[in-house]
Amino acid sequence: MSKEKLEHDELDKVNEVLSSSEQFVEKYQKPLLVTVLIIILVVAGFLSVRHFYFQPREVKAQAAMYKGEIYFAKDSFELALKGNGADFVGFEAIADDYSSTKAGNLAAAYAGICYYNLGKDAEALAYLKKFDGDDAFLSPNIEAMIGNCYANMDQYDDAIKAFEKAAKKADNEMASPIFLQKAATVAEKMGNYKKALDFYQKIKDEYSQSMIGRDIDKYIERAKAHVK
Repeated sequence: MSKEKLEHDELDKVNEVLSSSEQFVEKYQKPLLVTVLIIILVVAGFLSVRHFYFQPREVKAQAAMYKGEIYFAKDSFELALKGNGADFVGFEAIADDYSSTKAGNLAAAYAGICYYNLGKDAEALAYLKKFDGDDAFLSPNIEAMIGNCYANMDQYDDAIKAFEKAAKKADNEMASPIFLQKAATVAEKMGNYKKALDFYQKIKDEYSQSMIGRDIDKYIERAKAHVK
């Protein structure tokens, strides 16, 4: 086959492809335009909602938090939780009204801690479980406080699970041994000394240099004495 013939055939193939593409676009031009328009509207709508709805609510929620944090720091838990009836609505209201914001999420944690300190474990648990975060310090401690609530409500299995989860989230020499010891204490209260021994041994194996780890042998021996 000559070079000219080959080039001619290739050109015909290209023209056929272009023609098919043109026919496709012509046939589906309206549906394609509608699809593109929908995508543009969805993106524009998302950006608009974020800019005109979520961002202002975030700013408003953060501003509302300030006075509550002052009350909280002074251990005025009732005022921090319920507000002062004037210029602060309370963490509970912020958590409920601004749940879609970061400040509202943090307010749920504050509300839970306030309820816990007021001796209302069921209410505390409801708000603590609303908190959603992966902060290296706050998240494990909120999980541990959930464990405290369960323990106070005599829901020991749930308490142990929460303390284990808190220890795993923390994963450090300072906090993890504390949470594991809490789990062991609850296990002992249940009479499950084998489980308690496992927690104490975990402290010894993984956190031996911690303050609790240095003194863990006596707890291990005490648990062993009850294991049959």
